[in-house]
Amino acid sequence: GACGYANLYSAGYGINTAALSTALYNDGASCRECYRIMCDYNTDSRWCLKGKSVTVTATNFCPSNFVLPNNNGGWCNPPLKNFDMAQPAWEKIGIYRGWIIRVMFQRVLCMKNSGVRLAINGRDYFELVMISNVGGSGSIQSVSIKGSKTGWMVMSRNWGANWQSNSYLDGQSLSFKVTTADGQTRIFPNITPSNWRFGQTFLSSVQF
Repeated sequence: GACGYANLYSAGYGINTAALSTALYNDGASCRECYRIMCDYNTDSRWCLKGKSVTVTATNFCPSNFVLPNNNGGWCNPPLKNFDMAQPAWEKIGIYRGWIIRVMFQRVLCMKNSGVRLAINGRDYFELVMISNVGGSGSIQSVSIKGSKTGWMVMSRNWGANWQSNSYLDGQSLSFKVTTADGQTRIFPNITPSNWRFGQTFLSSVQF
């Protein structure tokens, strides 16, 4: 998906997930954000489950379809705030045959049972780090990386939940500094051993 989570279970998200429309996705900055969603029973009693809600994590992007009108197929066109939900999550608030239902939603803190996960991909002189299972606000504002032989270096957002560094860090243990959109900062010291390899994922004990 557009956030970069190859496997939603190994990334810590499971089935309570949704793809966000353009108005919510924010070019990938909204990846990992959590939303509490409730079907609007007062306007759609036929397909809503009354009083039921579900909390989902944003893990993908629902692209616009300007060939179709906003009220008939172009559900993710701006300025619509649409959630294309995983079916198991959707069925917690609505009846399957309803397909499109009107909802009420609010941004909420993300609650995670384990630590933040960092998957390191790329190649020499290019570290592409996918950060997942982020609690608190969920949305990441900035990331820095540090090798055991370097100082802190600011990373840039590559795409979705992926951040990049253009440094040669092979053979060094790596540390990360992550700041979420609400200003909370956590340091992940020496989360990798010096013999780490591209393609590995590291689970920390640190959480927001």
